[in-house]
Amino acid sequence: MSMLLQATEAVAETTEKAQTMGLGELFLAGGWLMWPLLALGGLTIFIFCERFWAIKQASVMDVNFMNRIRDLIYEGKIAAAVQLCRSSSTPISHMIEKGIERIGRPLSDVNTSIENVANLEVSKLERGLPFLAMIAGGAPMIGFLGTVLGMVQAFMNMAAASGTVDMSILASGMYVAMVTTVGGLMVGIPAYFGYSYLVARIERLVFQMEANSIAFMDILNQPVEQ
Repeated sequence: MSMLLQATEAVAETTEKAQTMGLGELFLAGGWLMWPLLALGGLTIFIFCERFWAIKQASVMDVNFMNRIRDLIYEGKIAAAVQLCRSSSTPISHMIEKGIERIGRPLSDVNTSIENVANLEVSKLERGLPFLAMIAGGAPMIGFLGTVLGMVQAFMNMAAASGTVDMSILASGMYVAMVTTVGGLMVGIPAYFGYSYLVARIERLVFQMEANSIAFMDILNQPVEQ
């Protein structure tokens, strides 16, 4: 009973100490694995912000863009239609520009050229996302590694202790175990949701690209007098 009381008092003392520790002290208590997690956290923020801005810029499109393209093509102003696409500088405009440059060739060739450009543009938008997915899966694993190392350290401290084992002897190992787990989750969870959000934005843009590609092919298939 006295050992249980002693353990309870030690846990209470450790908890009170943890409550008075600052973020910096908690970070250092996590051990050397906290530094890779910190680097991965910074990389997550950078990739998400950079890709978010790139996808946002790529999604900007004039609602009358295809109508203007149709009018210029029907009027025979091919050069003006190409210039309009270049002034937009978006994945959709790049795709339509390539299709305009292939006017006069078989429609299957035009469609293939558009699809090739679309695939290249999607690949550009997805740049960096594999690293974000890797961080989402890898950061919690690093935290779990810290948990295992912390528990090993705690048991080693127990084995090295002579006489009654004090909970304060286990504190350093437990800090490594718990803090790295929290750190890994704090990096991995935002990386996972950030990756999922960016993928959803890209899929929405791909749908718009497909819709505009179909609209362009319809323009080429319609009689000029319409």
